[in-house]
Amino acid sequence: MKREPTRIVIGITGSFGSGKTTVAGFFKSWGAAVIDADKIGREFLVPGSAAYRRVVSVFGDSILLPDKDIDRNKLASLVFKKHRLRNELNRITHPLIIRRIKKEIKESPRKTIILDAPLLLEAGLRPIVDKLIVVTARRDIQIRRIQKRSALAEEAILRRIRSQIPLHKKRKMADFIIDNNGTLKNTKKQAELIRRLWWKS
Repeated sequence: MKREPTRIVIGITGSFGSGKTTVAGFFKSWGAAVIDADKIGREFLVPGSAAYRRVVSVFGDSILLPDKDIDRNKLASLVFKKHRLRNELNRITHPLIIRRIKKEIKESPRKTIILDAPLLLEAGLRPIVDKLIVVTARRDIQIRRIQKRSALAEEAILRRIRSQIPLHKKRKMADFIIDNNGTLKNTKKQAELIRRLWWKS
């Protein structure tokens, strides 16, 4: 008889502004470990780190703030305009981020682990998760949500959205799709269904 696995790693992804982190937050409140790929990426780019030095050598001092931190908006405006520059940044950061993610999964004492990663599929991380949730939202809702939390212009938002694998392709790879077009209550209800289906405690 096949033995049930004692833990589960659930990946959460979706397009820019779809609400991935909101969904990950529900699971965190229920006791899951949440690994935030964006947060890990930021940690690798602190001044003085090897990745920081490589990024500055490629993109130049113009991406730096007066305190020598990387101006993430300026860096983003460069990489989302030129595919070549985006690939260069990914070559520097992705191997480091992926290694850290694998380490955190291995060392986590929790039985349910959530990987919140906007580029989960683009970075080739599908094989390390047991189940994949894709969070979806209409384009106009995505834009409205992003503009509420940032000063990004609509064209800059659209460039970021277009840089990712199209949503219809992500949907085909999903084990579960969360429709995040409605209320927070409705989104949470969908997450609760996943909790009942997959949760390890």
